[in-house]
Amino acid sequence: MLTRDDLLQALAAIRVMAPVRAEEVTASTNATATAMAEEGTPEWTLVSASHQTEGRGRQGRTWEDVSGRALLFSVVLRPEGIAPNRAGMLSLLAGASMAEAIRSVTGRRVTCAWPNDLVLHDRKVGGILLESSIVQGNLRYVVVGIGVNLDPPDGVEGAAGIGEASMRDLLVAFLERFQAIYDAGEPSFPERVRIAWLPVAATIGRLVEATTMDGRVMTGRATGLDGFGALKLSTDSGEVRVGFGDVQHLDQGAA
Repeated sequence: MLTRDDLLQALAAIRVMAPVRAEEVTASTNATATAMAEEGTPEWTLVSASHQTEGRGRQGRTWEDVSGRALLFSVVLRPEGIAPNRAGMLSLLAGASMAEAIRSVTGRRVTCAWPNDLVLHDRKVGGILLESSIVQGNLRYVVVGIGVNLDPPDGVEGAAGIGEASMRDLLVAFLERFQAIYDAGEPSFPERVRIAWLPVAATIGRLVEATTMDGRVMTGRATGLDGFGALKLSTDSGEVRVGFGDVQHLDQGAA
């Protein structure tokens, strides 16, 4: 498991000092980090755990892990110059940064399924969950939660793991990649995220079925991202954009 010293050393690698909290068992690292953010903790505050009892995914789903065999952490951000409607770009940046971190540490080619899954051979090895607070039209904070399986939990369909890896090395590699683009700010931030995400995208070029938050179902070929992180689909009725919801790959991806 990650220790307090591991978290401090990871922040030192990106020349940052911020509070850290390393727990053996917690309900949710995002819940802890969000509570700290509400209390005013500074940017780059890091929370980790060896096991979550109430791990969360998007749209109220649960996230299960094998105790001690998953990288589980959350980081508090207080972005300046990023509009609330572009907050989703932070999820894409987190995914791209973690995919590249895994590749650099393990050599395994993990890719990103829009909007927030990390996949290896079309099986989910990790995910990203963003939670934020918006006050008077500005992002007060964003909590980025990430979970990566070393070993997959039993009984979870479609789950996989990346195998043996140093959690501290993965965290350092992630933070270095994330910070390099996150610090870019506006107006180049959206384009820099696109440049980082597209080479590790598992979704672009695939035939997908997208279910939007309002229940509409659309089928089309994923062609790219817009400046807000929405997925662009080429459909029989023209180009559409999916900003929120679930996307299912309908065709076979590359090995």
